Amino acid sequence: MNKKTLSVLINIDGGARGNPGPAGAGVIIKTADDGTVIFEGGFFLGKATNNVAEYHGLLEGLAAADKLQADVVEVLSDSELMVRQMNGQYRVKNAGLKPLYERACRLRDKFSSFTIRHIPREQNKAADKLVNQAINLKSNVEDAVETG
Repeated sequence: MNKKTLSVLINIDGGARGNPGPAGAGVIIKTADDGTVIFEGGFFLGKATNNVAEYHGLLEGLAAADKLQADVVEVLSDSELMVRQMNGQYRVKNAGLKPLYERACRLRDKFSSFTIRHIPREQNKAADKLVNQAINLKSNVEDAVETG
């Protein structure tokens, strides 16, 4: 069985206006080899905190990568807290984040390789734009590229 490996880069972001307030998450998935965008979407979350929104970005990104049958996943996020929690450097103390963290860990374990790293906010503008579109429209941004 010779299955082609799909390696992806996932830019994620989450944000809330007011904390908590109207919140959204943004996801952009690109192929790691040539940077072709294979999925993008903005997700309206209703009222949430910034950290909850960041986790929803991660969850939406991992779920989309799983659906695309990716094997190797690298997540890029400007949320230092979430990245450090996912890398085991910080414990998840917030009761509202624990179930999101646990779901993210279950999704993470579906991939043969998973890494997550912190990037500066300036390098995450496209995902941030999707967050703001979702919040402004109060709905999911549906120009997401879907396969299948």
